Amino acid sequence: MELAIGFKNDKLVGDFWGGLAAMLVALPSAIAFGVTIYASIGPAYAGLGALAGILGAAALGLVAPTLGGTNRLITAPCAPAAAVLSAFAIELVQQDVDPVFIVLRLTALGLVAGLIQLFLGLMRIGSLIKYIPFPVVSGYLTGVGLIIIGSQIPKLLGIFGNQSLWRTLISPEMWQWQSAVIGVVTATVMLGAPLVTRAVPAAILGLLAGVLTYFGLAHFVDQSMLILEGNKLIIGPLGGSAAGMLEAVTGRWRDIGELKLGQIGALMGTALTLAVLLSIDTLKTAVVLDALTRSRHDSNRELVAQGLGNVASACAGGMPGAGQMGATLVNLASGGQTRVSGVIEGVLALIAFLVLGAFIAWIPVAALAGILIVVGIRMIDLKSLHLLESSWTMLDFAVIMAVVAVALVYSLIAASAVGIALAMFLFIREQLTSTIIRNKLDGSQRFSKRVRLGPEMDLLVQRGSQTAIVELQGSLFFGTKDQLYSALEPELGKRNYIVLDMRRVQSVDVTAVHLLSQIRDSLAERGAFLVFSGLTHTLPNGRNLAELFERMELTTTSDQVKVFTEVDDGLEWIEDQILGEQLEQAAELPPLEVYEMQIFRDCKEDALVALVECLERRSVTRNEKVFSVGDAADRLYLIRKGAVRITTPVPGTSISHHRLTYGRGDFVAGLSFIRRAASFSADATAMEDSELYVLSRASFEKLCEEHRRLAFNLMEAIAQVLAMRLSYADKELLATQD
Repeated sequence: MELAIGFKNDKLVGDFWGGLAAMLVALPSAIAFGVTIYASIGPAYAGLGALAGILGAAALGLVAPTLGGTNRLITAPCAPAAAVLSAFAIELVQQDVDPVFIVLRLTALGLVAGLIQLFLGLMRIGSLIKYIPFPVVSGYLTGVGLIIIGSQIPKLLGIFGNQSLWRTLISPEMWQWQSAVIGVVTATVMLGAPLVTRAVPAAILGLLAGVLTYFGLAHFVDQSMLILEGNKLIIGPLGGSAAGMLEAVTGRWRDIGELKLGQIGALMGTALTLAVLLSIDTLKTAVVLDALTRSRHDSNRELVAQGLGNVASACAGGMPGAGQMGATLVNLASGGQTRVSGVIEGVLALIAFLVLGAFIAWIPVAALAGILIVVGIRMIDLKSLHLLESSWTMLDFAVIMAVVAVALVYSLIAASAVGIALAMFLFIREQLTSTIIRNKLDGSQRFSKRVRLGPEMDLLVQRGSQTAIVELQGSLFFGTKDQLYSALEPELGKRNYIVLDMRRVQSVDVTAVHLLSQIRDSLAERGAFLVFSGLTHTLPNGRNLAELFERMELTTTSDQVKVFTEVDDGLEWIEDQILGEQLEQAAELPPLEVYEMQIFRDCKEDALVALVECLERRSVTRNEKVFSVGDAADRLYLIRKGAVRITTPVPGTSISHHRLTYGRGDFVAGLSFIRRAASFSADATAMEDSELYVLSRASFEKLCEEHRRLAFNLMEAIAQVLAMRLSYADKELLATQD
């Protein structure tokens, strides 16, 4: 009991320090994000933006970890939210929308985005979001980073309002050098802090450096900077008390009723983009956390928690957010172990707002701009430049650049649509450039697992040109239809049997099924057969090929279509058709006598008489075991009539792997007999009523003493047959590897 309590206490201590460190990282960024959004409305709204950032950090920190299932994940306001919301606010300002309504629409936008995330989680779409291609995600993040940088440079230079970046850069007379010094010092310290110490988060050191620089300039250069009211260089009053926070929340919700349903509906496109970006940001962080902690998150549960967290943040007047990579990694490094660390981060953010509200009012806007510029720089995916080093990945780089360009010129909403469209193009391109023909063999290069005797094998090799075995792979769809037809067209007029091995096919669409139907009809016109194998496996999309082909009437409307579970079963059927008359005649023949067997054709009559005395006659019925795994391997079985199948059990399952099938005139267990194996490693089962000769090891040794020449000839004959089998197996193996 004491050990358990101590363990829990250790976890709680780690969670506290992890949550504290995460708060110190997340809170300055949250304030900066809030300011950059609301300052787009006007300088007077910077304080409201800082309040929205703090309230967002508190609400998200309290709700998302409580309901989510990912340990150590820190949820707070983030850069994608700042980019989307600030662009949205600027657009409304340009439309001359009343600032009060802009604030209300920002709140409604966060609320709707949270509800969309909740819906995505409940509909279990979270597991799909993480499959968005890397070039699209990279382009998103780079675009967001550049948007953040572009929006913060004017603030760093002391230009407030909605001045464009270009207008700012060509108007140096508008710059305020004090603001520029503060921003540059903040960014420089934030970039250099990790080189000196990692004990204190770089954002905190950068913010402190910016604040100290501000007061230094105020004391030595311009004392008017010490005036709080109307000072555009600082955030300004927040109302940093419980009463002020309550008024900020209740006041906003008193006015929310002024929004019309149509106005809220107009938010859906932007809200969907925001929800997807926040979801990607969260799940990307969760995946990294899984890799570092050897854990596994539940994507859908996390999206539900994130959605409810963003709804709670909107209701509290805060800005939306997501699982933050930086704060999460700091939490992990500082000892955080459970979800409690995320809750502690939220509680400490709320306490910081109530206790430090007066101090936060003096934070320079330029310092926050410096922090955000560094954040934006770190979001730019410079590693993607390596994609230019290979011709294979240049198109992926083009997708990244296209997403970035559309995000900068138009919007993140348009960039998301362009990114997904280009990702689909890349997928189709990849499918078109990869071959769907894994292998194509002639019937004389591959045979079934039914072991044939010399004359039968010679005939199968001679007539092998009647058969083509085509192993397919990948996706059969409209994009690969021509490739499939081009591969099969040369075979349609000259083959009697075309075998399509479907084991490695990943998807099939209606266009491909229609093409296969045309191939079937073309073969049926000349009495040829289309043979399918491997249709019973379930595709990654959940479809069953056999059921799909039946519903599309591909395999049910013609006797010229045959379906087999394994390709070897199909090949055995084809071989039986080719050997037709010989097999029919063999089925009517009586059991072989010793002198009729091929391996004894060179033996003298007196020797055969001695051999017969050593043999035991045995009859086995259909499906009866001839021998089983573990039985003593001290017998050679000569098949007088019928067939015996050799199978190997798959450990841990009820499945057996078919190795070979032996027929009339052949023998079973020859290799075990020669090498004196202790026991059999396979099962032998009669495929039909069969007659056998059984030669025991003891009888063979007796035969060796009395008829050495006969024993030697018997062993030589067995070895020659085994060598012939090995030769055919080698040829087949080489053919399948081409």
